[in-house]
Amino acid sequence: MTSLVALIIQILIGAFIGWLACLFMKSAHGFWMSCLLGIVGSALGHWLAGFLRIQASGLAGFVVSVAGACLLIAIVRLVMGKKF
Repeated sequence: MTSLVALIIQILIGAFIGWLACLFMKSAHGFWMSCLLGIVGSALGHWLAGFLRIQASGLAGFVVSVAGACLLIAIVRLVMGKKF
């Protein structure tokens, strides 16, 4: 798979994860902010799962990604206030 196709797939999956996290957290952002929240939140969730020695692959990995994005939204809300 070429790196451009892999990048596009990662952005789309990140957007979907960010969209789900925004639904759960009752937050509204644009497409690119949802992508950013999904990608960075997914990395945060998998880092925390690895730190806690939790195996996260398949469906569990998807749940960890969404949970990490929700956690990221909560952290940003703490820093920026309720406007986020």
